[in-house]
Amino acid sequence: MQPALDTRHHYTYSDYLTWPDDVRYELIDGVAYLMAPAPTLEHQDIAGEIYRQLANALEGKPCRPYVAPVDVRLPKGNEADEAVDTVVQPDVIVVCDQGKLDRRGVRGAPDFVVEVLSPSTAFHDHKRKREVYERAGVKEYWLVDPVERTIHIYRLDENGRYGKPDVREMKGETPVGVLGEVVIRWDALVERLPPPED
Repeated sequence: MQPALDTRHHYTYSDYLTWPDDVRYELIDGVAYLMAPAPTLEHQDIAGEIYRQLANALEGKPCRPYVAPVDVRLPKGNEADEAVDTVVQPDVIVVCDQGKLDRRGVRGAPDFVVEVLSPSTAFHDHKRKREVYERAGVKEYWLVDPVERTIHIYRLDENGRYGKPDVREMKGETPVGVLGEVVIRWDALVERLPPPED
């Protein structure tokens, strides 16, 4: 995913708010990246199923799940919203601190983030966004690969770093470490997905 706008210009959330609604961007360290066109049905099915299971498991609890598009502003300090230069739209998030929620979306690191990979965003999600989420303090980050049928799970260690991912197959159930007893169950979802293309 290449920068979409002039890389010599440092964009902020105030610029972001002026861009047209029919074109979606993510902003990382002041660089604007055009988001991929509408995702595949497979992508939507995976993100939607993860969200549904999270919503069911978290009903009546303080942690709240959201599904894209939701703006997540990731300030580097105490700067005003308009000066924030990193705004992302993860596929699925869970936020446990209600103080991070406002009418515009989320300000600060969600506790849990899921990105469903597509060929056009794989590098962006594996490298750029992983670094952004680590820096922001996202406690647990999942990269779900519909083609390989795997999940790369990053969890912050005591030094605030992700380290090597825990790689699992999309089968059985996978616990969400930061959400206690919450698990994602894969088998019924994988059964209805189209077979991976060769």
